[in-house]
Amino acid sequence: MASPLAWQIHIDGAARGNPGPAAFAFIIQKQGSPTIEEKGLLGNTTNNLAEYTALVRALEQAAELGGKRLIVHSDSELLVKQMNGEYRVKNPDLRVLHDRAKELIEQFEQVAIRHVRREHNSRADELCNQALDGASLGGNNLALIENHLSDAVREKAIAHLRSAAASWAKGDTESPPPEVVWDDLWRLLKENEVI
Repeated sequence: MASPLAWQIHIDGAARGNPGPAAFAFIIQKQGSPTIEEKGLLGNTTNNLAEYTALVRALEQAAELGGKRLIVHSDSELLVKQMNGEYRVKNPDLRVLHDRAKELIEQFEQVAIRHVRREHNSRADELCNQALDGASLGGNNLALIENHLSDAVREKAIAHLRSAAASWAKGDTESPPPEVVWDDLWRLLKENEVI
């Protein structure tokens, strides 16, 4: 698995308060390509759930990018030992993310998940803290909000906007009224705890 063709992935999750405000981050390094970094807020959750979310999001991104062989680095000993079958997953919330990660791993030729000391995972840790610091400062960073949106919520919002745009394109700018569209979108975001 030491082949230089394997993508190097660093993941991290953090919760201030455990449970408390949480964030995830991952970095994907592909040989000959720019490094990909992603971070996002998760609302209030535990550190372990944030760590697993980082893993799942990184695997989803690597699959979307066509990755074949991955080496995932995490400073969460619990996550690494659970993913490598050394520890059982007792927490039902972690089990859902663990099972999703295992399902995603099946899409790749090889995946190694390795424990690293925190100082060897500093960039992923820094990204998590940036996400959390931005939230605590009341930052209105569009990238953080987008990362928090699930694909399903995003698709619903886009479908709603397209429907309104189609009506407005026919010349009737009040069917539906913009205020109703806004109220519907706001309700969608609140119901899905995006805001």
